[in-house]
Amino acid sequence: MTNATSITFNNPILEQRADPWVYRHTDGYYYFSASVPEFDLIEIRRAQTLEELREATPVVAWRKPANRANIWAPEIHYIDGKWYIHYAAARTAETNDGLFDHRMYVLENESANPLEGTWVEKGQIRTKWETFALDATTFEHKGIRYLVWAQKDPDIVGNSNLYIAEMENPWTLRGEQVMISTPEYDWEIIGFKVNEGPAVLHRNGRLFISYSASATDYNYCMGLLTADENADLLNPASWTKSEKPVFQTNEENGQYGPGHNSFTVSPDGETDIIVYHARNYKEIVGDPLYDPNRHARAQVVNWKADGTPEFGVPLPDSQR
Repeated sequence: MTNATSITFNNPILEQRADPWVYRHTDGYYYFSASVPEFDLIEIRRAQTLEELREATPVVAWRKPANRANIWAPEIHYIDGKWYIHYAAARTAETNDGLFDHRMYVLENESANPLEGTWVEKGQIRTKWETFALDATTFEHKGIRYLVWAQKDPDIVGNSNLYIAEMENPWTLRGEQVMISTPEYDWEIIGFKVNEGPAVLHRNGRLFISYSASATDYNYCMGLLTADENADLLNPASWTKSEKPVFQTNEENGQYGPGHNSFTVSPDGETDIIVYHARNYKEIVGDPLYDPNRHARAQVVNWKADGTPEFGVPLPDSQR
């Protein structure tokens, strides 16, 4: 295994920020978005280092209207000269058969600095079904833009599977959506049958999609899908799933339920970094979803000799 430079972080980098997303832009800034504990707005902040995000002043990009609830997992992207935020929202905080009614939506901002300007609603991302859908992430590969997301198939038992499709533009799919993962292993179906929170990493001739599985308590963990960079990404057979979790609870280090990550790089662009959330205690009173203490953390991704990522274990908190 090849080890990256000895970069360490004073974790957590941000408290009470679940589903952390970091986008490093060409202007040298890291842009950060995440779910806030109240699930009622989308805020973004920026800094020149991940550590400095802690003290950066957040800017509210968007507040939910009266007919939206549970604003989850906003991701900020820069696409074709404009800024976009992909997020999930439900129409009500109530559930139906244990599922919320989340759908995926997109905001657009033409300002060079996304902390300024106006965020305009581009509408819902329409998929094959009008069902529970969330955690949209987007990437470009070989000149084609793709969306990867989690959704409930009405004919499959469980909460959500992972899908991929080409995009016409940042808020419109093109062609058929294809399922590339469904909860099947024991570690993916604890509490709930869940595959969600995909994040894409392109290295060493391969595309990797990390994702999160099981309930959002200490059982929450991460799996990994892998495809050759020259493969047909819309062919489910192109994707290989890890048989075991690649990142999970480590009681010795006091880290519980790590997951819903994003990937970024060091300021010099040389070192891959995973940004994820986890709690620093195991026992939760009530529904884990409403426990606010999923803190955003960062650590270096190492690489094995075979060119695959080694996430190791979530490191202990250094901030007390």
